[in-house]
Amino acid sequence: MSTELSEGQDLDGLREHATDGTTRPSDICSGTAGSSMASIAEYYAGKSVLITGATGFMGKVLVEKLLRSCPEVKALYILVRPKAGQSMQQRVSDMMKCKLFDRVREDNPDFHQKIIPISSELMQPGLAISPEDVEKLTGCINIVFHCAATIRFDEPLKHALQLNVIATQQLLSLAQQMHHLEAFIHISTAYANCNRKHIDEVIYPPPVEPKKLIESLEWMDDGIVRDITPRLIGDRPNTYTYTKALAEYVVQQEQDKLNIGIIRPSIVGASWQEPFSGWIDNFNGPSGVFIAAGKGILRTMRANNDAVADLIPVDVVINLTLAAGWYTAVHRRKTEKQKNKPKTALVYNCTTGGINPFHWGEIEHHVMSSFKRNPLEQAFRRPNANITSNYLINQYWILVSHKFPALIYDLFLRLSGQKPQMMRIFNRLHKAIGLLEYFSSQDWEWNSENMSMLMSQLTPEDRKTFNFDVRQLNWPEYIENYCIGTKKYVLNEDMSDIPAARQHLRKLRNIRYTFNTLLVIFIWRVFIARSQMARNIWYFVVSLCFKFLSYFRASSTLTN
Repeated sequence: MSTELSEGQDLDGLREHATDGTTRPSDICSGTAGSSMASIAEYYAGKSVLITGATGFMGKVLVEKLLRSCPEVKALYILVRPKAGQSMQQRVSDMMKCKLFDRVREDNPDFHQKIIPISSELMQPGLAISPEDVEKLTGCINIVFHCAATIRFDEPLKHALQLNVIATQQLLSLAQQMHHLEAFIHISTAYANCNRKHIDEVIYPPPVEPKKLIESLEWMDDGIVRDITPRLIGDRPNTYTYTKALAEYVVQQEQDKLNIGIIRPSIVGASWQEPFSGWIDNFNGPSGVFIAAGKGILRTMRANNDAVADLIPVDVVINLTLAAGWYTAVHRRKTEKQKNKPKTALVYNCTTGGINPFHWGEIEHHVMSSFKRNPLEQAFRRPNANITSNYLINQYWILVSHKFPALIYDLFLRLSGQKPQMMRIFNRLHKAIGLLEYFSSQDWEWNSENMSMLMSQLTPEDRKTFNFDVRQLNWPEYIENYCIGTKKYVLNEDMSDIPAARQHLRKLRNIRYTFNTLLVIFIWRVFIARSQMARNIWYFVVSLCFKFLSYFRASSTLTN
């Protein structure tokens, strides 16, 4: 569990070094909050920053926050790969047109001049950065934020290894050539060590030596790698968590040469406060689940109602990341003079479960309530998803509430000359939900001492500007804004159409009630035709209702 440190609390009494060489907050800090260090915005003023993964969800929020809250930052160099049919410049231009940058655009219409794209490809040797760009980067970069990674849970091992481990090695090699580098911040995941129930802010021994694994897989074809992957990842659920654990170890190996910080966010969700509530731009993780539930497609999900849903808002992660970059650079500058203390990577578990827990059952309730108040357009059915931890019950509801309606709808599409699609949609949904079951069915305990320590080092102004205090997070309000965010920013639906969407839900409700009534009458009539006892019960109920109505009418007459 986390240890909360109030402003000005002395940390001398917490001196205790981790046995694996990773620094705890008590090893590095004996001062008080608001020491003589420059503020975060002051530190980033005049700095050149390199960001990988800048066109991704977290990367965009990081770029926006730096430009808005650290307006004196000198330049943001972002590694971008050209995509098929879209040049590097087009991708960056499209990114800057995003609504996410509206606040920055108002303050500084020319903000794009500070963003300098660098052509790169993480799958290629040397990250495919040209010699001219290498020279430029090594001569000016002060801070590196490594956000790029594949987040697909079912990524083939070779591909995940290349993107999450080998690319990290190559970026570290580039960082060592940078003449003015002050901090290297690596974005990992809180689930890198999900095979443990209690996770401290330390780097655990890797499941295998990364160098040996890379060398072994080089000569294997994809089929062999696919066959041995389950044995390699062992008790981890997928290649994502496996390779992120290897990447942490790779980063740790350079801690004596670079000032390193590692951020471990849990399940990253929509923004809490910045730049505005509920911003989200993808279907990944909980966002896709929320949308499927809001559309009435998802009716059942296997999860533990009482398990903690460790969601973390993206702006919390980014605020912590920027604060960690500041602290890593400024604090290490001080401690470099202390020759008796080696450099060590500082790890931050960026989670909510141990500080402000919220459970899957509560999320289900608030998501359903939110989508009934603010429904999505053209819902397939009324939002009404249920969470169960029982496998057989879940399979029953999948059959009754997913597959059976999908078959009927696809039959209707075929008869009307259209291409059937609903069963394919449900199959994709089941695959996605299946990948999440591991994380929605159990609990973890994350230590968050370093997160608390870092908060204690911020000035009151920085605590407001770079707020990552999740104790202030109001979960019902956050979930409401999250659901609205999926409607506005992912599906691009207009909030003014909510009355029409509510009318559509009422129509679906009436159709459901009519169908259920007709189905009950049909089944009952079939049952009556085959059973004398059923007919007797039916006649008894009808006569009882008739007597009740007669009594009611007589009573009304006497009263009048």
